Amino acid sequence: MNTTVSISGLYERVSRVMPKAEWLSHEADVAAILELKRTRNAVILAHNYQTPEIFHGVADIVGDSLALAHKAAEVDADVIVLAGVHFMAETAKLLNPEKTVLIPDMGAGCSLADSITPEGVALLRAAHPGVPIITYVNTSAAVKAASDICCTSGNAKRVVESLGVPKVLMIPDEYLARNVARETNVEILAWHGHCEVHELFTAKDVRDLREAHPGVTVLVHPECPPEVVDEADFSGSTAVMSDFVAQKKPARVVLLTECSMSDNVAVDHPSVEFIRPCNLCPHMKRITLGNIRTALEENRYEVTVDPAIADAARRAVERMLAV
Repeated sequence: MNTTVSISGLYERVSRVMPKAEWLSHEADVAAILELKRTRNAVILAHNYQTPEIFHGVADIVGDSLALAHKAAEVDADVIVLAGVHFMAETAKLLNPEKTVLIPDMGAGCSLADSITPEGVALLRAAHPGVPIITYVNTSAAVKAASDICCTSGNAKRVVESLGVPKVLMIPDEYLARNVARETNVEILAWHGHCEVHELFTAKDVRDLREAHPGVTVLVHPECPPEVVDEADFSGSTAVMSDFVAQKKPARVVLLTECSMSDNVAVDHPSVEFIRPCNLCPHMKRITLGNIRTALEENRYEVTVDPAIADAARRAVERMLAV
């Protein structure tokens, strides 16, 4: 493999969002990772919130949590490295029990996943007997195992309506539940979890952006508070946001979500001006080229799922994928 040619070609892709000096500091890790992927028959799944040198430099499969869940079930590799947060690596392991799944930093967690426990799910079942529980994929495998079906921000409405019932519980993201509830006749009961990135955006932020950047198109993630969604032009998952930019080609756009999303989308749309107010996800940013390289070199950190919960958690994810 001619890594010099490969690395050179990769920089051209990210040159609009990354200075050459910064890229040069990444080249050794990128080259090493490309070689390690070849020798270990490994693939890297990267979430949309990863930085450009990961997203465009070494990742084999990129996307939102729904896309990664789909692709994780189809990969032909011995090793999966999940460049994302821990619940995503658990989901990849659930769908690939025979493969080695690695996460470069075990501290890459999620405020939503931390907001609900299996014990909390049991209390909800006791309080609302017979009401199906839809669990956002941003949860631990143990919570998935205690639920009936999973959803993502991209398919939540479809999952809700697929159950054919008048009332559901949707956990743990309160804002996602409230935003979906406005789009369906199904009654949705919410939990009180929030994403520490998206809950920081306010309706005033949107109004200020419009004043500072006349004509800007504002896209927001449905984990934002409903009043933020009300002020926006469009709301959708990270994959849907990316599709919107690709199809509509707005002259000027702002993506109210995690910071790296704008950089990654901007690479493919040089004619679109991206306004970049954003909030960093401290958990996503724990993943770096350096610890991806170390993960492949030292086989760390391997993600496992307790067999006692794996089957039930897998069923909840597979039910979602079937929808």
